[in-house]
Amino acid sequence: MTRPLRIGIIGVGGIAALHREGYLAGGADVVALADVHAPTLAARAGAWGVTRTHADYREMLAAGGLDAVSICLPTALHHPATLAAAAAGIHVLCEKPLALDLAQADEIIAACRAAGVVLMVNHQLRSHAAGDLARRMLAAGDLGTLTHLRLRQAHDWAGAREVKPSFATRALAGGGTLLDNGCHLMDLARYLGGDVEEVFARLARRKYDVEVEDTAHVSLAFESGAIGTAEVAWTATGWEEGWWLYGTEGTFEYTNRTGVPVVRHAHRTSPGTTWGDTDVTEHRFAGGSAHARHVMAFLEATRGERPVACTGEDGREAVRLILASYESAQLGRPVRARGDFDPL
Repeated sequence: MTRPLRIGIIGVGGIAALHREGYLAGGADVVALADVHAPTLAARAGAWGVTRTHADYREMLAAGGLDAVSICLPTALHHPATLAAAAAGIHVLCEKPLALDLAQADEIIAACRAAGVVLMVNHQLRSHAAGDLARRMLAAGDLGTLTHLRLRQAHDWAGAREVKPSFATRALAGGGTLLDNGCHLMDLARYLGGDVEEVFARLARRKYDVEVEDTAHVSLAFESGAIGTAEVAWTATGWEEGWWLYGTEGTFEYTNRTGVPVVRHAHRTSPGTTWGDTDVTEHRFAGGSAHARHVMAFLEATRGERPVACTGEDGREAVRLILASYESAQLGRPVRARGDFDPL
């Protein structure tokens, strides 16, 4: 019998709990934790029953005994932590965004390739049941030719009056909601709509006293000819995540605002439909969260059972589109989303 994969989690903040959920669901063992904040580290270790803890992730990697790690650190630390894991011969699931800039992303990808380790980026919307269904319906032609794609991820930090320092400063976070939430949407845009040719972004700071934007919209032009929008905010009351796809033969509508995850597929299969009265097929989902499914996909990839669900190159493209969007906002005009853009 093959032994369970041994996992280390680097950074034990809020997102780490979702990684652990996926590892447990996938039959792996979380055996080590690393975090510089001793009280949080101790609390997590106690709650999760993990006896091996480290204040420094380099110490954890050097101690060995790990097959893979989740890197759940602030964006500015993704680059050094991933390079260190690759040098130790350990597979990496890296939180989004992959890096602060394209040079760092390239170094991460090259290091993992040279070390022969799996690198996967935690753009979990690819593993979301509704994201996976949308991809399959597009491939099957159920929506016809894609014409417009609307993507939204917005929240208000659960009503918090301040943003955590790791998200509020450009040095640690690299950007605001456009990078934090928008990188997910840029990855989903490519996953569903194909390559993006042009972006036009608008940024705003409407609520929080931070160095970065807390509200943003991006208009997308796809190489296919389809168009789209990505809406992100830290200024929306509550939490909303959704995507709406419009095609020549049908629409796909999903939002988590409905409570139970439901996709509404509108189409004209029956004769006699009207402007407002169409056929509607609903899809409902059970099972684990998108994060858990994505972590399970990572485990399968490390065992060679499936391709990597979101590669380093995919993560790099999401960063590239975000940097192009920042460029657009600074210039006040559309920017072709090709070539390399330096962070602002």
